[in-house]
Amino acid sequence: MIQQTKGIVLRSIKYGETSLICNIFTRTYGVQSYLLQGVRSAKSRQYKTAFLQPASLLDLVVYQKPTGNLQRIKEIQPDYIYKTLQEEVVKNSIALFSVEMLLRLLPEAAPAPELYDFSRAYFEWLDQLPLKQLANFPLFFVIQCGRFLGYNVRGRFSEDTPYLSFEDGAFTAIPPETRPLLSAQEAAALDKILLVENINGLSEIEMNAAMRVNVLDWYLEFLHRHTQHLGQIKSLAVLRAILH
Repeated sequence: MIQQTKGIVLRSIKYGETSLICNIFTRTYGVQSYLLQGVRSAKSRQYKTAFLQPASLLDLVVYQKPTGNLQRIKEIQPDYIYKTLQEEVVKNSIALFSVEMLLRLLPEAAPAPELYDFSRAYFEWLDQLPLKQLANFPLFFVIQCGRFLGYNVRGRFSEDTPYLSFEDGAFTAIPPETRPLLSAQEAAALDKILLVENINGLSEIEMNAAMRVNVLDWYLEFLHRHTQHLGQIKSLAVLRAILH
């Protein structure tokens, strides 16, 4: 059946000498694997491989089958053309981390239209905003992904509940026994990010590089414990190096 949808490219893998298999987070069908035959051929003009880089935003016409591991694409066009994201190292590193998180957190073929809409807007923000406003973006993205997928941190930071529990996923009065541990200042910063509704408010949350790394490590460990399929995040080392 021929269907129209929008998508975010998560990964492109070479297949044979001229083809690609692309994992695409579609708004309608969730994460799907698409076989694009001959796209890497010198004679091919049907697709531009630049459209198939990670984080690319696409308009798609697809041959969607209810069964089968590999779907096919009939037509592909850019839904948004990046101006800076694929050229600036910091923005590109944040984007690669973000698409890897989507790839690892989202089960195949499970629609998540609200998370798709947020992710699409997020990549546009990442492209358009100046670098000085992006330091808290990776944390914001991961926390929002967790929220959309049901992995919520409950409660609020206060003098009475200054600690965070992995097991309960909540602010608590009892110091945790497991690492990584967050300081009161880091727990308060995480609480503020949990409450952010307007993207402009992110840059107003003051954190240094060490705090960002610690809070990100804590939240990723929280996801590891509750999702059980997150695995090793390959883009994390580069991201840590740029979280200033």
